[in-house]
Amino acid sequence: MSDRAFLAQLDGYGLTTAELHYYRPDAPSLLQLFVWQEYDLAPDFPVLLAFLDHWRRDIEAALHSVRIAHERLIRPAEWRAVDGVIPIQ
Repeated sequence: MSDRAFLAQLDGYGLTTAELHYYRPDAPSLLQLFVWQEYDLAPDFPVLLAFLDHWRRDIEAALHSVRIAHERLIRPAEWRAVDGVIPIQ
C-alpha cells in the first residue's frame, strides 16, 4: 500500500499552500485568514481552482485575496534508482 501524497509527487504534483483572506459574513469589516494545503499541478492549479469554485458557490464569506506558494518536493535529480548492496556494520 502506497501513500497517496507520494504517488502524487511522482506524477508531478507539488505541495500547494494558499492563504485565503476573506470577509466574515457576520462582521464584513473584519478579515479572516484560512490556510489551505493540497498537492496540485503548477502553473494551472486545477485542485486549487476547484476549491475556489466550491468556496464561491457554497460559502457565504466573500474572498478578499488569495496568496499561493508551490513547491515540487521530489525533483528528477533527487529521484534515482540505486543498484547494489550497501553494507552497514
